Amino acid sequence: MPNNPIPVTANNPADAFNRLLTVLDTLRTQCPWDKKQTMETLRHLTIEETYELSDAILEGDLNEIKKELGDVMMHLVFYSKIASETNDFNIVDVLNGVCDKLVNRHPHIYGDVEVENEEDVKRNWEQIKLKEGNKSVLAGVPGSLPALVKASRIQEKARGVGFDWEDKNQVWEKVEEELQEFKAEFNVADNTAIDVEKAEAEFGDVLFSLINYARFININPENALEKTNKKFIKRFQYLEDKAKDNGKALADMTLAEMDIYWNEAKKL
Repeated sequence: MPNNPIPVTANNPADAFNRLLTVLDTLRTQCPWDKKQTMETLRHLTIEETYELSDAILEGDLNEIKKELGDVMMHLVFYSKIASETNDFNIVDVLNGVCDKLVNRHPHIYGDVEVENEEDVKRNWEQIKLKEGNKSVLAGVPGSLPALVKASRIQEKARGVGFDWEDKNQVWEKVEEELQEFKAEFNVADNTAIDVEKAEAEFGDVLFSLINYARFININPENALEKTNKKFIKRFQYLEDKAKDNGKALADMTLAEMDIYWNEAKKL
């Protein structure tokens, strides 16, 4: 096995980035695993790393955020390395490309366009993207995004060109309207058979309107739901631990018994 010298730790951004490039170049040519990777084999790993970064951000764990940022950055360099081997593009092209895009989309910084606020910036951004060749304002929303995130991005994109409600009261009225429609169609007290496809469509409308309202009051629905998920997991695991400590199995307990531990967990 080759015994390569370890690139020295860098003290500035340029040298640190070059150190990463050097390490990855070595791994790509000498490590059996790294040599076999393609963009397709890396894709699911990149998604996993992105979610790990997201978890660290929600936990507020700065040390973990630092580590996960490094993992994501390594993946970005890896894709560029693979593309350079086929002469399609390299890391320099990637970095120059994103810099050019940022300059072009910020004419209020690098040009003579005047803006008054963040909304003006977003509106200009969407108009510039259309001039760059996007056929639709919504073309920039990835099809593979999770539905909750996609709904938020669709609404933000539409707002960027002025297609939006005027105030949050109108949005909440829409939420109540969708809830009433859903309840009228699928009243829990009515035991008639439910048209699942129609119920799904109506429920989707309820969720979409709630996400819209969240946007108007500056709540990120993805973050909000994930925090609730984590809260539920923490409380449920407390319930499991307390049951185990008392020699009980959850499956053998009544809901009333479980509620005692659940209410304890809510006070923690």
